[in-house]
Amino acid sequence: MEKTPTEICEEPSPEAVCAFLARYGGALLGCGATCIRLEKNMDRIAIAYGKRVEIATMPRHLHISVCDRSTDRCATAISSPAGAGISFDINTRLSALSWEIADNHLPITEASSRFEAIVNDHGSSQRLVPVAVALANASFCRLFGGDFTAMLIVFIATLAGYYLKTVLLKRKVDVRLTVFACAFVSAVLGATDVLFGVGSTPAIALGTSVLYLVPGIPFLNSFSDMLYRHYICSLSRFADAMVLTACLSAGLCAAMALMGVGMF
Repeated sequence: MEKTPTEICEEPSPEAVCAFLARYGGALLGCGATCIRLEKNMDRIAIAYGKRVEIATMPRHLHISVCDRSTDRCATAISSPAGAGISFDINTRLSALSWEIADNHLPITEASSRFEAIVNDHGSSQRLVPVAVALANASFCRLFGGDFTAMLIVFIATLAGYYLKTVLLKRKVDVRLTVFACAFVSAVLGATDVLFGVGSTPAIALGTSVLYLVPGIPFLNSFSDMLYRHYICSLSRFADAMVLTACLSAGLCAAMALMGVGMF
């Protein structure tokens, strides 16, 4: 049932809502949200404030227009993706914020404060992410038939590569060069099983040592955007994912050539 004007939270100006949605949309797009989630969340927020929003989603920009339902007064903004990379945590919390605004009628000042708290939160849980990623990659090694020695090598290789990835991205190194460097380091460490023959499944250890770098989220987002007819964003994300996959492969091949490990 549609909310009556008295049930809608105190209406801010279109300029204030547009400025908030520009920051919100940029953060949501930057952390790996699909176009359909972006549209639904921003539309939900705009309705809660008694506004109408039109969004044009491009690969590197958001064009946002917010209009007052009663006066047709409008404000427009252009936003770019922001954030430190794909994050399910930020993605989920920003989506939850849109529901809080709609359900609890949060004033826009309170919504802005909560938004800033979410995007600037670098909690202690982030310290567990490298270990969790390494454990997951070691589990993939086991899933593909690797022995426990291979799992240990993959765990160490993933931990080292993920740490390097974090450091390089914090220093604003190009993500393509970052993927190449991390794949190279992880593959060099993964090749130790082949060189020293400490396990019975060295090829699996080498092959799975770089799986954590596979750009699965961009591939999935590309497919989702295609289903909802965001073809430009879909093709852009697919191209980005293919480039990152090529960088991963180049890093793996360079490490194998350096370590003298044959491909066949």
